[in-house]
Amino acid sequence: MSDTTFSKQPLDLEPSAAVLAHNSRFVPGGLASVNRKSDPVIAFARAQGSRLWDVAGKEYIDYHAGFAPYILGHNDPDQVAAVTAVMAAGLSNYGSGPTRDEGELAELFLSCASLADKVQFFNSGSEATAQAIRVARAATGREHVILVQGSYNGNQNVVAFNVMTPVEALGRQVIGDEYPRVPITAGIPVAEQELVHVVEFNDLAAVETMLARYDVAAMITEPILQNIGVVKPQPGYIEGLRKLADDHGFVLVFDEVKTGFRAGPGGFQGLTGIRGDLSTYGKAFANGFPIAALAGNSEMMDLVVSEDVSKRVLLAGTYNCHPVPVAAAIACLKKLRDPALDVYGHLDGLAQRLEDGQQMLFDKYGVTATIVRQGSAHCAYFMDHAPVNWWDLASNHDFGFDAKFRRELIERGIYNFPLPTKQGSISFAHSDEDIDLTLAATDAALHRLLE
Repeated sequence: MSDTTFSKQPLDLEPSAAVLAHNSRFVPGGLASVNRKSDPVIAFARAQGSRLWDVAGKEYIDYHAGFAPYILGHNDPDQVAAVTAVMAAGLSNYGSGPTRDEGELAELFLSCASLADKVQFFNSGSEATAQAIRVARAATGREHVILVQGSYNGNQNVVAFNVMTPVEALGRQVIGDEYPRVPITAGIPVAEQELVHVVEFNDLAAVETMLARYDVAAMITEPILQNIGVVKPQPGYIEGLRKLADDHGFVLVFDEVKTGFRAGPGGFQGLTGIRGDLSTYGKAFANGFPIAALAGNSEMMDLVVSEDVSKRVLLAGTYNCHPVPVAAAIACLKKLRDPALDVYGHLDGLAQRLEDGQQMLFDKYGVTATIVRQGSAHCAYFMDHAPVNWWDLASNHDFGFDAKFRRELIERGIYNFPLPTKQGSISFAHSDEDIDLTLAATDAALHRLLE
């Protein structure tokens, strides 16, 4: 498709609005996950490779990637072939006994995430993080949990706090101590809330304060905050968390549902060599199919078969390791680790090309912007420095310009999620032409906003 043809496709939202209105008669809110609701509301009809098409027929280059899992691109042909083959072969979700496929996946997974000893699989990242907290509590005999402001770790009660929290709700930035708890959902009992403590990212002193004050079972954090863009740890922070966990005996949980297998084949831990006691994964390791993982050291993981009933952790799930997502994950991991394909080299090259082009355009139009990138994950912050935590971001980022900029790109067929600060993701299916079209659209969007 030429630049001219691509840019002239109009944005027609009426068919999408009709889909939402119809669904709302039967589904609360009109969609199965309320986090998917956005402004503008766009109902997509199909996807292939780096492209999406909405119900009105408009085509988009996709950088949202379904909240980041599509590292190979939509409907990767090798993955589709693998899934089709297991269905044609008569594999089923037997519900009794082990399967060869789950063993193959586990061995392949651990060959990538090599800092872990063992792994178990679930259906969603929220299930994996819930199990991680349960294992940590069983292992330590403690109950309190430390969370990080701006780190999304799932929807269960123990972690459903303080993600994109308005500064008004926080009151002030808290360094060296804990923030007020701000639940992201109703329905969490007060007794459970009192076991949760939220600290600032990159603030080791706050973690030390919590350790002095409470019997801490676990601390869970994304090693890079990728639900508020790409906010990186400061030098020494991750190393400091590892030392505090070793010294104080709490379980350090790295939530790599987003960073794992997008940052690299071993996740962020593979890049740094600093391990979590437990780590959660999802999204990219199956390229969009519903599967997640909890991996860690044998001592923690083997609590599911502990002879001590008081420490034995229940692991159960009717759909754990269903053959379809297992086949999809195996196919994805094989491609990600294939040196002949050099998936990560391709991703990094495209991401650098996009970053350089965007920065040049921001400079051209006099827009104050800082692009932060980890591999193929990227975010443009409209502020004069890379944020180091949520308060920094919330206090300095131009959210209004971000929202308008995203809308202008959507009008021109470039789809990032319309919510300011949300991460962009590049897939193996993206091409140099996609990047060139994106930069042309960016130029036009900035010209329109600043004319």
